[in-house]
Amino acid sequence: MLTSFCLEQGPRMRSHDVTHLQPDLLATAQISLVCKAIAEFSHERLLAPVADGHAWELVSPDGSARYTFTARRHQLEHWVLDRDSLERTVDDTQRPVDVQQFLVEFAPLLGIPEALLPTYLEELASTLASSMWKLGNSTASADDLVHADYQALEAAMTEGHPAFVANNGRIGYGGDDFAAYAPETGNELRLLWVAVRRDKAGLSVGSGLTEESLYRDELGAETLAGFEGTLADLGLDAHDYLYLPLHPWQWVNRVAITFAPDVARRDIVLLGEAPDTFRAQQSIRTFFNTSNPQRHYVKTALAIQNMGFLRGLSPKYMRVTPAINDWVHDLVAADDELRARGFGVLRECAAIGYTGDAFHHLGFTSPYQKMIAALWRESPLPQLRTGERLATMASLLHRDAKGSSLAAAMIAESGVAPAQWLRTYLDAYLRPLVHCLLRYDLAFMPHGENLVMVIEEHVPVRMFMKDIGEEVAVMGGLPLPEEVERIRAAVPADEQSLAIHTDVFDGFFRHLAAILDEDGVLPAADFWSEVRACIERHLADHPELADGAAKHDLLRPTFRHSCLNRLQLRNTLQMVDLTDQAGSLLFAGELANPAAPATVAE
Repeated sequence: MLTSFCLEQGPRMRSHDVTHLQPDLLATAQISLVCKAIAEFSHERLLAPVADGHAWELVSPDGSARYTFTARRHQLEHWVLDRDSLERTVDDTQRPVDVQQFLVEFAPLLGIPEALLPTYLEELASTLASSMWKLGNSTASADDLVHADYQALEAAMTEGHPAFVANNGRIGYGGDDFAAYAPETGNELRLLWVAVRRDKAGLSVGSGLTEESLYRDELGAETLAGFEGTLADLGLDAHDYLYLPLHPWQWVNRVAITFAPDVARRDIVLLGEAPDTFRAQQSIRTFFNTSNPQRHYVKTALAIQNMGFLRGLSPKYMRVTPAINDWVHDLVAADDELRARGFGVLRECAAIGYTGDAFHHLGFTSPYQKMIAALWRESPLPQLRTGERLATMASLLHRDAKGSSLAAAMIAESGVAPAQWLRTYLDAYLRPLVHCLLRYDLAFMPHGENLVMVIEEHVPVRMFMKDIGEEVAVMGGLPLPEEVERIRAAVPADEQSLAIHTDVFDGFFRHLAAILDEDGVLPAADFWSEVRACIERHLADHPELADGAAKHDLLRPTFRHSCLNRLQLRNTLQMVDLTDQAGSLLFAGELANPAAPATVAE
């Protein structure tokens, strides 16, 4: 018998509810997003504000639109605009700030193809809608969030990716979908399950798991018996099938339509919902089990357009994902330095994909081949010790509705001197990443959403890295098992250090250093001195890595300026070729390295 198909929704937003789309909220969201656009596009040297007395000025290429504002510039060409100072005039008449109009006005400078400009404008509209909902519903202060639990904190994040301007595109979601599935609503849902024919699908499991133990531990005997009964009622043998979790949106909008022949052939069979409830995480398609938090996260394929990609999952990649994760886990667990830092990975320990559809016979790669797949990732909760709690590292960049910084509140609540707090954090986050690069030529994707911090007395003391299978890369000659060879990346030697310079320094520290400086917590010069000292302490402790340190030269005076928004503006449908990410990068000269000894001393 099918379980209920009625999704439970939390009380915070009703179906068809557009009450958050209000003029006052729109005005606030527009100012925030235009300030971010000016800051990030100027950082990437697409725009060049001109000093005008004590203010700055930007004029559109045709001369009709003029923006004036005051701002402070920090290291790494980071701009912080004074929101209240921003003014826009068009043909000398003051007009409201509008991020879509801003993009149209400056499009000739931004390198966005005309054919893709409407899509980018749609992503901006969706980002504005999300911002308005957050502005109308985000009531927790930074002081409140210091004490919030893991999932409350996850739902409270309001900014999204700190660098991308259009970072909440979610093209494909309607208003009801936003209400049901957006992570910021904090709503709970149940995943749908389908049975897929075993000879047209593949399930891979990692060390310590079997197919039987995975399904038993994640679903339970009663649910499994229900699934078997559903198949038996249709005259089907459960032994001929594997069980695959689906995002409810994916079934309604993709599988039931795009894969209708497969459903009709009973190659795919709808089983209904399992009892456990889940919450969407910041990454939209990954879900945390709120009924049984010790159980795995579930990451699903989701064919919506968001931040430069259709968010599918490749069954081909899924086949070796557990093996890759086991290899990385074992490498990390065997390294004395990484163990000393408490650094760990959350393994994607099982993965499944369906390949029985017509799209897998095309002879070329297509997003349609990435619509029916899923993976299971370890929960960090079983690995916590007494007195520890969890927080997304993205929370360190969070400001509440009044502009108060969560990082500043954490430091204040800890009672630890800001420099010492930062030192502990850097030893937990930066030092393991530097070690992996220098010793193994191993790079992760270490942005805020990909790290789970372990907090003790409001101080981050160790880290869990996630999103391993699709993001990790070995850039050197380290021996790899044959099935793990996929993660070997041909990256030019002068670009390998970007795993730290771009992804950590520019991608995260640029924002955190400015927040702590702006809030009077820690001067930026002191921040970057601590970064440099962390790297120097690591090398002093590991003289055997001197060759790796010289090769990557993390403290050199400058490094290449790799630009994220330029990628999205160039092609908002597919920012990079996932099979050649290094070859997809766009650069804008060099950035002064704020951690270089000469820079820090200035």
